[in-house]
This record gives sequence, structure tokens and C-alpha cells, in this order.
Amino acid sequence: MFKKILALTLTVVMIAALCVSFASCSLSSKKGEGKEILPRKEITSTVEVPADFKIGLITLHDENSTYDKNFIDAFKQVCTAMGIAEENFIIKSNIPEGVECYDTAKDLANRGCKVVFADSFGHEQYMVQAAREFPNVQFCHATGVTAKTLNLANFHNAFAAIYEGRYLAGIVAGKKLNEMIESGKIKAEEAVMGYVGAFTYAEVVSGLSSFYLGAKSVCPSVTMKVRFTGSWYDQGLEQEAANSLITDKCVLISQHADSLGAPTACQQAGVPNVSYNGSTYSAGKTTWLVSSAINWAPYFQYIIEETVKGNNFATDWTGTIATNSVVLSGLNLDVVADGTDEAVQAALDGFKNGTLHVYDTSKFTVKVTTDNVTVSGVTLTSLNCPYVHDGYFDESNAETTMSAPYFAYEIDGIEFLNSEY
Repeated sequence: MFKKILALTLTVVMIAALCVSFASCSLSSKKGEGKEILPRKEITSTVEVPADFKIGLITLHDENSTYDKNFIDAFKQVCTAMGIAEENFIIKSNIPEGVECYDTAKDLANRGCKVVFADSFGHEQYMVQAAREFPNVQFCHATGVTAKTLNLANFHNAFAAIYEGRYLAGIVAGKKLNEMIESGKIKAEEAVMGYVGAFTYAEVVSGLSSFYLGAKSVCPSVTMKVRFTGSWYDQGLEQEAANSLITDKCVLISQHADSLGAPTACQQAGVPNVSYNGSTYSAGKTTWLVSSAINWAPYFQYIIEETVKGNNFATDWTGTIATNSVVLSGLNLDVVADGTDEAVQAALDGFKNGTLHVYDTSKFTVKVTTDNVTVSGVTLTSLNCPYVHDGYFDESNAETTMSAPYFAYEIDGIEFLNSEY
């Protein structure tokens, strides 16, 4: 009897051990979001900020928008790290691209802010208006295009070389497409990506083009369809656009729009997704691949330090990978293709040593429309494009042109399904 009890006990123990073993194997196989490829660096500064120093931030939406949250997080990070009291860094959210921006900028200046920053393209003219009225306050604006020509000492534009980050994200997408082709899930000619864009502005066109070129650098058969929403932030429209692209046989989706609409649609449909402005892993654990973003912390630190020191600072400024202004989230190791990390690193090395350029003119041609006739296969050199030198289109260069993107061509291989916005 004792032997039977002992045997039964040993059997139960062995089964329990096997269950634990299987659970451990299952858990260990779940890798999730890996280490960031281009991480945001810790903020350190030797500049002592006066106790009464104030700075204001104006955002188009609030933290529900991935775009605005990216600014807000960087702003809070820098101000806290530099010892600015919480009551002295003031955030004004949900400020429309209208006279409300002027009123808000004016209010922040009257409250003693030494610097006022606004984050949306349509804020620019109202920031200029406030800058003229308050010559002793520095007004800074993201994505703007007029600072260089205005000759207004206290008005500044800034952006970053995010087209390089989007190219890297495109490589992640291209590697995933290759995996789908090699596994027989799709044929090479079915490697069609979808892209949800807000507007047909150069900023959006530059981003989607660089993303496509990154994908094409590793998956030569890729093509892409783009659907514009006419809004920077509308979860319903963005989700609808993503669903429409998926219905239109797009097998991978990316975006330049600010809600979780597209990532949500992808998760529901089981379609791989590349997001923007930060990780959306929580919304797409089995579909999200990677995200690129501009890190605004280096610029916020720069303008605070120079203002405190009483120095003039750049009228137009472009952040780069070297300044930690272009960042890339960790890869979702449960979803990305094998060899993705190595492919991204090789391209990153190419950017750093100057051997790789996103808009290498030998790698693409564009569509040109004249007299209502669209012609494909046109080279930028044949168009005598003024921004082309040394074999590439020189994008977002504040030293020679301006920080805001100005690549606005429709590349062959990309189809704009609507262009009224």
C-alpha cells in the first residue's frame, strides 16, 4: 500500500514539474519589446537655471495624441532634469491652429515665460504675431518654414532628420515582408504596404517616402498605397483608413497620424504595423513591429541653456541621430523577422559614416503631372532639382535650406489613393 502511495506521489510531482517546465518554456519564448535601438539619452546639464525661470509649451492636442504626448514627455523630462520648478514649466494643450494660439502665446509671455514653444504647423503665423509683440521673449516653433526669411531675432523654427528614422523603420517593414514571402504567406508581387497619412504636406510625404525607400532597400518588390485623412488626430478616420487599406490587400500598415486608430485596426485584423512617435506595443502586442520618433529633449535643453546664458541661438535648427533627436523604439521580438536588428544596424552605420543617404537619386524615380498628364520614371536630376547634390536629395538641412521637410514628390511605387487634403 505504501509503495502505491509513494508511486502516486511521485507521479503527481513529475506531472507538476512538467507543467512548470512547459510554462517556463512558454514564458521564455515570449520576448516582447526588446532594447531600444536608438534610445533617448539621460539629460545632464552644467547650466544653473534661475529659480524664477519660466517656459511655456503649446500643443495642438493633449497626451491622447501620440504626437503631442511625444512633445509633452520630452518637455517634462528636460524641465525636471534641469531643476525647473513644476509651476514654472507651463503646458497649454488642445490649442487650435488659430487666433487661440496667439492668445495663449501672449498669455504665457505675460506670465513671465522667457521661452514659448508651439508644436503644430498651423500655429506658426500666430507665434510670429506674438514674437513681434514680445521682443524679449524667445518664440520657438516645430515644423515651421518662415524663420529664416522673417529676420525676426526672437522667432525660431526647429525639426529633425526623422526621415532617417523612418527609413530604418521601413527596413524593419521590408524584412517582415520578406519573411511573409519566404514562408509562402504572400507572393513577391503581393508585398503591398498601406500608409495612413494626415495631409499631403511635405512633412507627411517626406516621411512616407523615406519609409517606403527603407522597405524597398531590402524588399525590392514592395509597393505602397496611401490614404489621407485630412486630420492630424482622428481615431475613427485613421482606423477607417487602415481598415480600407487592409481590405485593399495591403499586408502591412504604417502611419503619419497621431492616434491609435491604425495600430488598433492592425491588431484586430492581425496585420503587421509600424507606428510613429513612440511604441504602441500595448495596443498591438502581436502585430506591432517598431516605431520611430523625434526626440525633442535635446532641443528643449538647447533653447533653455542658451536663453539662460543670454546667448542668441539658431534661427532654424535640425536635430540628427548624432544629437539624439532621432530615436527608434525596441523591436517587437515576437513579430519582427530574423535578421532585422542586423539590417537596421548596418543602415545606421551607413548614416553615421556618410555612405548611405535616404534620398539617393539612383534608387528611385518620381511621378510628374503637367497639363493633367502624369508621367512616371522621372529623375530628380532631369528636373534640375535645386536640393540635389552629390547624388542625393538633401532633406531637412537647416544650414542650407530649412529644418522642416521639403521632399514632396510622389515616388514611383507609391500610389496616393486620395489627395484632396
